[in-house]
Amino acid sequence: MATTSESLAFDRGVRPVMEIVLPEKAEAVIGFRADPELQARIEELARKSTEGELTEDERAEYAGYVRANKFVAVLKRQAQHLTNSALRKKSVYQSAKRTNDSSPAVHCWEKEQEDV
Repeated sequence: MATTSESLAFDRGVRPVMEIVLPEKAEAVIGFRADPELQARIEELARKSTEGELTEDERAEYAGYVRANKFVAVLKRQAQHLTNSALRKKSVYQSAKRTNDSSPAVHCWEKEQEDV
């Protein structure tokens, strides 16, 4: 992403989709790592790029990996956000239950858990 504003706009634009796709897979997304063979290839291309030795095909390949890496970073950030949000909700719910709170928020949490 070129600018902070562009990055924020992108995050905001994809967040609704990520909230549909990520909840059940958030931990897997957060823990995702490229396989060693792919990582070695990216490192090789990065080295060649730094040294100015990339061919046109390698430059295009490297650009694709850079773009993919940015997208994976967005997915991870959104997954972390969803995980943190769920943990906060659970903590608030547990605190409310301990104090016998019967607020709408507690009922909302209970309803969400029934739907899962």
